Amino acid sequence: MDSMDREESLRARARRVLPGGTFGNFPGDVILSHGQGGRVWDVAGREYVDFLLGSGPMFIGHGHPEVLEAVREQLSRGTTFFANNEAGIALAEAIVEAVPCAEQLRYVSSGSEADLYAMRLGRAFRGRDRIVKFEGGYHGMSDYGLMSLAPKHLANFPQAVPDSAGIPRSVRDEVLVSPFNDLDAVTRLVEARHEEIAGIIVEPLQRLIPPAPGFLQGLRDLCTRFGIVLIFDEVVTGFRFAYGGAQAYYGVTPDLCTLGKVIGGGFPLAAVVGRADIMALFDRAAVGEDRFLMQVGTLSGNPIAAVAGLKTLEVLRRPGTYDAVFATGRRLMAGLEAQVAQAGIAAQAVGEPPLFDLVFAEGTVGDYRATMRADRAMAAHVNQAMRAGGILKGDSKYYISTAHEDRDIDQALDAFRGAMRRLPARPG
Repeated sequence: MDSMDREESLRARARRVLPGGTFGNFPGDVILSHGQGGRVWDVAGREYVDFLLGSGPMFIGHGHPEVLEAVREQLSRGTTFFANNEAGIALAEAIVEAVPCAEQLRYVSSGSEADLYAMRLGRAFRGRDRIVKFEGGYHGMSDYGLMSLAPKHLANFPQAVPDSAGIPRSVRDEVLVSPFNDLDAVTRLVEARHEEIAGIIVEPLQRLIPPAPGFLQGLRDLCTRFGIVLIFDEVVTGFRFAYGGAQAYYGVTPDLCTLGKVIGGGFPLAAVVGRADIMALFDRAAVGEDRFLMQVGTLSGNPIAAVAGLKTLEVLRRPGTYDAVFATGRRLMAGLEAQVAQAGIAAQAVGEPPLFDLVFAEGTVGDYRATMRADRAMAAHVNQAMRAGGILKGDSKYYISTAHEDRDIDQALDAFRGAMRRLPARPG
């Protein structure tokens, strides 16, 4: 069986056993075989510059030799224990040292779990039920997280709109929604209902949208004023914008944050971190039975993920690492914007250099409703054409890694140039 036949056979097998023929992540027509550095290959042998990066975890590239060596060494000593282990303790120490809000840490296995527990922790600590989130913000796959992530039918604030079937109607009443980057709106909401509110959860960079000047600090001040728990969802941004995460990059410290992706070095690992007095609710002996927050996970803190994460953080601490990532991202952002400007197309790079996308829209893109102005059909066309040019990316993100080289950016810009030439004719 040649490689093309094998690819089609795998697609058919996937369609038989997987709903929609996918794992629920990336389109099922792509079946990857292996990766190295900033590139991946599919089962038919096609080579891609990888700006998907496994949806972000492979920040130092695929198959990093130091990570592989650390994992190989640990494999012979055990893969999981459901008990404390030295690597997990050492990684926790490294995270607490790096992240401004981190005094203690509790491991889980996914970002969705981390966000779920962070919100539960805020409710338990505050003794209130409601969580404030921002329209368009992603906080995992829990019932609470899947409120007003991408509502197709807009509701009046602060009404929450479920993003999935199967969510109880009662959950809608426990989540209050505000527009991102509108400090006046969230202030009015909190002032009116602070006695009901346990916490505010926010992505410091909401999907792609940077915080407006003063917005994050305004949230910090608002939460301090009313004794509300401020939660930064740093599953994506943690260790990506700076060694201390987005809170170090933007200079605002929350009470809790969630981490994932980068800290596992490509293996399933995430964490809730934060102030010791809040984290104490995970300790029955410290807070008593009534305030104790139960949390158990079979693979939490497993040593394979811990050693991979430790080695990844060691690599990221090396001088010049973040400067290089930002320089790579800036070059790609500038190159893409120059090409759309030359073509007379309304588009802009939105995000920060390690994580951004080109949004085909005019005007400032400062919240979810602004993104609805974007030409999604054009974006889909460009992404498909880029893939044909050997560029792999998600629907709405370029993830930049330390492994990406000048030749990768050159190829991406060439592929984008080709996509621009093949744009469908526009009316008028």
